[in-house]
Amino acid sequence: MIRAVPCSSRPCSSWPRRPGRATLLASALALVFAVAGCGDSPARHADKARSAFAAQDFGSARVEALAALDAGKLSMPDTRDLLRLLARAQLQLGDGDGAQSTLARLEEAGAKGPAVNRMKAEAALLRGLPRQALTLLGQDGDADAWRLRAAAQQALGDNAQALSAFRQGMAAGDNAQLARDYARFLITAEDYPAAEQVLAVMQRLDPKGLDTAMVEGALRVKQGQLDAAATAYDRAIAAYPARIEPLIERANLADMQGKLDQAIGLIGKAARLAPGDSRVLDLQVQFASEKGDWDKVRQLLAPHEVDLDPRTPNGLTYAEALLRLGHPEQARVMFARALLLSPQNPYSRMMLAEAQLATGDPATALRTVRPLSDSRLAGPRELDLALRAARAAGDPAADTLAARTKSAQWQQDQKLAADGQAALGLRDWAGAIAAYSALLGEGGDAEVLKRLALACSNAGQHHEAIAYADRALLLAPRDPDMLHMAGLARLNAGQEPEAAQRLLQRAVDADPANRLFRADLARAQAR
Repeated sequence: MIRAVPCSSRPCSSWPRRPGRATLLASALALVFAVAGCGDSPARHADKARSAFAAQDFGSARVEALAALDAGKLSMPDTRDLLRLLARAQLQLGDGDGAQSTLARLEEAGAKGPAVNRMKAEAALLRGLPRQALTLLGQDGDADAWRLRAAAQQALGDNAQALSAFRQGMAAGDNAQLARDYARFLITAEDYPAAEQVLAVMQRLDPKGLDTAMVEGALRVKQGQLDAAATAYDRAIAAYPARIEPLIERANLADMQGKLDQAIGLIGKAARLAPGDSRVLDLQVQFASEKGDWDKVRQLLAPHEVDLDPRTPNGLTYAEALLRLGHPEQARVMFARALLLSPQNPYSRMMLAEAQLATGDPATALRTVRPLSDSRLAGPRELDLALRAARAAGDPAADTLAARTKSAQWQQDQKLAADGQAALGLRDWAGAIAAYSALLGEGGDAEVLKRLALACSNAGQHHEAIAYADRALLLAPRDPDMLHMAGLARLNAGQEPEAAQRLLQRAVDADPANRLFRADLARAQAR
């Protein structure tokens, strides 16, 4: 089965997403109902809030702090302390709007100064306002201020400035959260020796901390030390039983190791802790699809059907579940919408062709899959689907496709495509250029040209990158990926800034949900 993932020119960060606003609201309401009517005094709620926060159970800390504050019988110093705790819990939960409201109350209660401004800056970041965050930080030289500056620069797409901010923050003093974010930045950048050094700082500052265990686990995964990663995550699960993050990462690791049943069990535990969390739902759906349990996929996603974006992994997986469960017409509609919104996504195109074939329309299925099957990158799945559609439609292309699957040239193309993909994954730009140049030969293939442009751009061969990207765009002028690559090649080269921004804007206009496109556009606009 082809994994239902969005297509983009570069891999996205693998760090867990913040829960969405609807998830946060559902979790908060559930916790409110759980403690409502318990009869505790404001002081008792305040003590529970402090204990929950110390245990890093931020959801419970938020609810208990709200219960104490709503009673309205606290002294002003206690009120300020609880408002600070509430704001910090909301920030930890990714609730920028809630934190902003709490910080306004805190200022009304007389609290001011750099620490409050730092919390306001973090709330602004969570609300997607990095420039406002930078303004709020001003000239603050605290290590935590440098952490937030680094996050703001990352949001603006300027990793060089982010790296500088991280380094200045580490020099400004010990800060466990700064070290955590810096280590994650280095892991994403694949600078594992530097990440190891920062992890050593975390182990000194907070040896038993959740973040320390989580960063250690992530780094060990990247280094291929999967048993050591499992040990780190298991330690975190035992020490922080109310937190779902280690369960999520441990489940991902079990899936990576081929232990799908164990992964399903772990994510089931996370679901019992946070039934409304979108990260948990995503993995439940993914694991069910890997197991081929399409009834489970449908059961999980049917309550969300109205809100599903057909381009997302969950939207695409739900459509595949409908197809596998004997509802090809419904699947066809969903895959058609997904392909219309993201025409560069090969999974959407493949599955739409599968649905068209299942609804008795092989000629249309063949037309849909041809952009993939005609490519030099076409693998067995693409050619098999095209061949089945051609035979069902009585199309003479069937003979050509059948001959191609048996040809030495196709076998060679497969090897070169695999070599190129492996080189990209290893950031071996010279190897990728060699493989894709040989694959391209004297022909023209938009996807191969795009990959050549990406490799050349990262290798510093900017003239060649722009030339390849422009050739790809000429072949597929409305494809968002080709628009993005043409703009990105110019952006990385520092050439034709207006053209770069215009091309990136067109890519975003064609695929507004693509976070990578938006980040590169923001980087172009900031220059």
